[in-house]
Amino acid sequence: MPDLANKTPENIEYMIEEIKTKLRMASGAAMQASAFSLDQYEDIQDVFELVMKKNNFSISEVESLVSELGRLRRQS
Repeated sequence: MPDLANKTPENIEYMIEEIKTKLRMASGAAMQASAFSLDQYEDIQDVFELVMKKNNFSISEVESLVSELGRLRRQS
């Protein structure tokens, strides 16, 4: 696992990919790491840590987490 103390695009990509894998996101292709800004790093890291701590998620938990990631995406 990379050193997540460093705010890098590579670490954002790692965290997003791990979140998508753990949540088994069917729409994972829509959640590209490049859509996130380094300005949101701490928030992404918070979501990442929350997801990594749990083994199972209810549908409503997955929906909430995906919604939060959507909120953190860059506004185009």
